[in-house]
Amino acid sequence: MRVLLSDVAAVRHAARILAAVPGAELVPVAPEGALPETAGVEVAFITRDLFRGGTRYRLTPRFLRFVELLKATPSLRWVQTFSAGTDMAVYQEMLARGLLLTNAAGASAPAVAQTAVTGLMALARGFPRAAAAQRRHAWEPLYSDPEPRDVEGQHALILGTGPIGQEIGRLCRAFGLRTTGMRRDAAAGAPPGFDAAAGFADLPSLLPRTDWLILACPLTEATRNVIDARALALLPPGRHLVNVARGGVVDEAALLAALTSFHLAGAFLDVFAMEPLPAESPFWDLPNVIVSPHSAAASDGLPERVAAIFADNLARWARGETLRNLAR
Repeated sequence: MRVLLSDVAAVRHAARILAAVPGAELVPVAPEGALPETAGVEVAFITRDLFRGGTRYRLTPRFLRFVELLKATPSLRWVQTFSAGTDMAVYQEMLARGLLLTNAAGASAPAVAQTAVTGLMALARGFPRAAAAQRRHAWEPLYSDPEPRDVEGQHALILGTGPIGQEIGRLCRAFGLRTTGMRRDAAAGAPPGFDAAAGFADLPSLLPRTDWLILACPLTEATRNVIDARALALLPPGRHLVNVARGGVVDEAALLAALTSFHLAGAFLDVFAMEPLPAESPFWDLPNVIVSPHSAAASDGLPERVAAIFADNLARWARGETLRNLAR
């Protein structure tokens, strides 16, 4: 069994991979120089080091070099990626080609959920106001009106009930928030981390009772711009939005209008429709917005968690079993 992967991943994860499938042959790809012979390669492992420094709209030369090699490998049958989402065009092309594609759902859940809830608490506790005062060297205690609202008893509506959404729900409940998870199949009930579950058709009835709208769902045709001007208008004034999903889940023009009018009290935004966020974007300078450069998953433990998913899948592949985290 020949496995194509980056030279960095070959060094970092060789022991784990070979422990899972002792007979595997690793075929490393260097960032430059001659490409390896890929005859007989059935499996490829795309790791974050290939993507580092790029965005979904500005892929790195190293990532593109690796993907082009995959395209030129007719024996390839399965690709494991480091990301939880597989909505990027290159991944959709792999699916259209008939390749099996597995994601790393669950690997980034701890870090992404911690980031989302940190953003929530930073907004709840008035950190943007405190940061603005610090830049002005002004001593402005938050006891003045409006004082921060207690989060206990507030309602968090979380779009997406996968591993990330479930961990966000669990952490929100630890702070005393009530949680509703929005999922495709509401009849399946509330997964771990949620007090209740609802379907996307219930969104208009739930938004008027929402304090925190948290987006943690994949970007699909069903979720693209699901939060539009109408949805934002249904939120009561003074509520907040947290987006650790994809920029395309929100109509950004409508979001900008809701924030500049202060209908939305604030937002924590880790993702945007265009990344990097252009320097001229108004989001940078809004006093009620925390901009994060698509870094919610950043964690020194993430590569090992992704490698563990790949090693488990590789063992399944060797045994002819169904793979985990198959993308569709």
